[in-house]
Amino acid sequence: MRILPENVKKRELVLAYLQILLGCVIGAAAYPTFLIPNSIAPGGITGVATILNHLFHLPVGTVSLVLNVPLFLIGYRTMGRSFAFRSLIATLLFSLLIDILPLPVISTDPLLGTLFGGVVLGVGLGLILRGGATTGGSDMIARMVHRRFPFITVGAFLFAIDFLVVIAAGLLIGSSEALYALINIFISAKVIDTVMVGFTGNKACFVMTDSWKSVTQRVMDEVGRGATWLTARGAYSGIERPVVLCVASRQEISAIKQIVREEDASAFMFVTEAHEALGEGFSRLDAED
Repeated sequence: MRILPENVKKRELVLAYLQILLGCVIGAAAYPTFLIPNSIAPGGITGVATILNHLFHLPVGTVSLVLNVPLFLIGYRTMGRSFAFRSLIATLLFSLLIDILPLPVISTDPLLGTLFGGVVLGVGLGLILRGGATTGGSDMIARMVHRRFPFITVGAFLFAIDFLVVIAAGLLIGSSEALYALINIFISAKVIDTVMVGFTGNKACFVMTDSWKSVTQRVMDEVGRGATWLTARGAYSGIERPVVLCVASRQEISAIKQIVREEDASAFMFVTEAHEALGEGFSRLDAED
């Protein structure tokens, strides 16, 4: 393993936490300004909290925190220590800021609240993901479920949660609010992709490194993704060594990049779009026409 210079490690750590902090502030701001006033439940645990706010006037941030922390504690072992710690910080900060940010309601028009709320929330969540964290205990539960039942992908589980939240919003708040929530989820997902520099759907990572064994092992253990060794020979050096190939979701890319940085600071890595991933851990191959 090649050790990163101390100043580089500190700079990367500071940058990651700055992104997480900024993302939490921006993402949390979407709730009091756009989402809560229009009863828009944007999926996930905060969507559940928004529904409860509409029914019982409970604070969204506090309810989200109460629901998220137990899920986090149950599922944190499915992640690496660094990613889990950052996610805990992001979850606490994001939830608290929803309630304490002194921001006025910007729009009570449902369509404007949906559109601008989705953009603001997407920017915030995208920055948090770029900082190597997540704000939802549901993400960790999804990883745990996937590890226990590999045929259930992380993305499919999270989609199911969002879908159930939208259905609940339709039943308990109103059909129009549920439709607005669907639009909001779509917009925020697209904005997250943009913030994450085009991370749309699944990505294929190629890593050229002398530490290919340790990188592969950590990707399998900490990210829960399989990897393939491709035989390659350097044109200049003439040395033959494996290239690590791994297909992962956009949420997992930051964790993989961090692993590569920690194992080999001089590694070469590139990430490309995997327009369709079929088989183990992704969509079922036998379900295709």
